[in-house]
Amino acid sequence: MEHWNERPLIYQFFEIVQIIEGEGIRIVNEHKFPYKKDNLFLFTPLDCRGFESSTPTRFCSIRFSTVFLEQYKSKEEKEKVIQRLKQLENIFIHHNNFEQVMIKRDADCQMISSLIGNIINEYNDKQSYYDENLQHLVTLVLNIISRNVSRKEITVLNTKFTEPLVNKILVYLHQHIYCPEKLRIKNLADQFNLSPNYVSEYFKKLTNDSLHCYITKYKMNLISQRLIYSEYSLAQVAAEFGFTDESHLSRQFKKHMGIAPSEFRKHKEH
Repeated sequence: MEHWNERPLIYQFFEIVQIIEGEGIRIVNEHKFPYKKDNLFLFTPLDCRGFESSTPTRFCSIRFSTVFLEQYKSKEEKEKVIQRLKQLENIFIHHNNFEQVMIKRDADCQMISSLIGNIINEYNDKQSYYDENLQHLVTLVLNIISRNVSRKEITVLNTKFTEPLVNKILVYLHQHIYCPEKLRIKNLADQFNLSPNYVSEYFKKLTNDSLHCYITKYKMNLISQRLIYSEYSLAQVAAEFGFTDESHLSRQFKKHMGIAPSEFRKHKEH
């Protein structure tokens, strides 16, 4: 397209975007970053995303929407979906969403481009077994991204650049989303050598979202996915995310999502 016609929006799904051709500006949570051909970007369900193209741009977007993830026909396929969700969570724990994905090996870059080309062809042609092929191709893309995003430093031309502090905080929040005590202001201040009074101010300044609001939205999004795609009981989900009991989880979920978790699960099953 010559112009991205939609204003930046928040979508409720993980998304991988590759720039097939073109260049311009990528918008993430009101921050602007350049993009060019072959760049690969990851977006979480919490990211407000958009593009401003300076030259006509072709995008390939792989969206892990509810429709895609609900296309399983057996218990075994449902387990694969749960594993894919956990792999997505792991990728986004380590990825800095303020930059493109840094693929370390040329062979991996070529493989991702080739796989995405095959995904586009399968999707457009819709020949026999195309949906199964899409599942396998997407899994391969995720596997290659997974082995490239888990890193502490970015090396460019033999020069090391330390990861931005805000991204270290985001990574820490994602890693410890199941441990509420580690997400307390005092612990975050000690962990990142910041004043307790400055932690929330710094986070909001860099992300345009309050620390408490971000943690709550991220946690509720993960819980929603557990309720939809896993067979965990409410008690198991509550224990996994550090709630005192099932009632505590139910109260917090209903407060933020407007519906009880049991009703949410029942509604999604229909």
